[in-house]
Amino acid sequence: MSLYRLFFFSLILFAGLGLGLFSQLAAQPEASSPRIVVIDLEGPIGPAVGDFVKRSLQKAADEQVDAAVLRMNTPGGLDSSMRDIIQAILDSPLPVISYVAPTGARAASAGTYILYASHVAAMAPSTNLGAATPVQISGGGPLGGAGDDDKEGEKAASEDAMGRKIVNDAVAYIRGLAELHGRNAEWAEESVREGASLTSSEALEKNVIDIIAEDLDSLLSTVDGRTVKVLGKEHTMHTADAQITHIEADWRTKFLTAITHPNVVYILMLIGVYGIIFELANPGSFVPGIIGTISLLIAFYAFQVLPVSYVGVALILFGMALMVAEAFVPSFGVLGIGGLIAFVFGSILLFDTDISPGFAVSPALIAAFAILSILLLIFVLAMILKARKQKVVSGAEEMIGSMGTVKTSSGTTGYAWIHSELWKVRSPQPLQPGQQVRVTAMDGLTLEVESMGEGSENREER
Repeated sequence: MSLYRLFFFSLILFAGLGLGLFSQLAAQPEASSPRIVVIDLEGPIGPAVGDFVKRSLQKAADEQVDAAVLRMNTPGGLDSSMRDIIQAILDSPLPVISYVAPTGARAASAGTYILYASHVAAMAPSTNLGAATPVQISGGGPLGGAGDDDKEGEKAASEDAMGRKIVNDAVAYIRGLAELHGRNAEWAEESVREGASLTSSEALEKNVIDIIAEDLDSLLSTVDGRTVKVLGKEHTMHTADAQITHIEADWRTKFLTAITHPNVVYILMLIGVYGIIFELANPGSFVPGIIGTISLLIAFYAFQVLPVSYVGVALILFGMALMVAEAFVPSFGVLGIGGLIAFVFGSILLFDTDISPGFAVSPALIAAFAILSILLLIFVLAMILKARKQKVVSGAEEMIGSMGTVKTSSGTTGYAWIHSELWKVRSPQPLQPGQQVRVTAMDGLTLEVESMGEGSENREER
């Protein structure tokens, strides 16, 4: 009996060990399968996008994934945000694959620098990159042609020299990125100096990119087993049959993206200005002033991180001031038309699109606010003209000619009901209670009146 029990317990023990070993072996492929995160970089590169990419790469590093795919479709953006992203890629302990996708996408301007900085550069078919020239400062004359008294020539020479410095700095920067990963440095310089662009097939032929992949699965299959240099060390990538995780933008990124969008900043600024104007015109309203102040403060935050032209801001404010002045100064529309012109030109110049492509206010939005402003101006002018034609209903002017009834009298003075108020009155002739009088003048709080005589009851105003 004891042998039977021993055999029985041994059988249970071996069965348990077998099940544990089987479950461990079954789970092993799942645990060892590579993990990839995908970060979407869509639209102009601004502070919100730069912050999102940096935090996403940090999160991927903390979770120890095998690689990160930066899927790009961008017209370019701010130099500061671009450099933040590139620094995050260079500091990343995991390989970063920049992938220009989907078909028809582009990596222009700042996107080209990011592509060069990545450990693997890939593009989908029928995509393009390039046009990496930074803002150029053009002079008004040939360099070195200015005399001592030729201020315009000196300014042109200075601007031309500054333009060369900016371009040379950009060339050195992108050549360094190209040499870091063994890519075509000559074409990189051409892209900066001449604004050259390439299609995906041309980029592969010229060794600007490493891979052309139709989709994400094809990309990961192609780079599997590739060796790249990460933080100065050789790293073999394992990306085949990987678990793919998409990192979504959180509320903070979405909020920053929204308030730093050129159209939103433009609307916030105008709401702020109009709100404060309305509050000043109607003290004590509170709501327009509060909304206007909050809108302006948010717009000012966005102005700090966007390529704002303060000439454009000044023109917008000046134009709005002229349109408001039109409501109070009879200029027969000259101020209003001048204000509208300044407003439109300021809106067009609000953001410097030469510095940061993709940051511009929509022409349709400018037109909508211009039409709204002129309609508001016309409405205000119509109300003012209507008010000027109306009879005066308050003040000393309105009292002259008003009718009333004497309540009490003492000789030539007394008190009379006029406009349902009891006023002290004075008359050249003696006054009698119940007598109808008319105001002829006003001396402080005493009204000069004259008797209307009999038959004037029907004209009493009380």
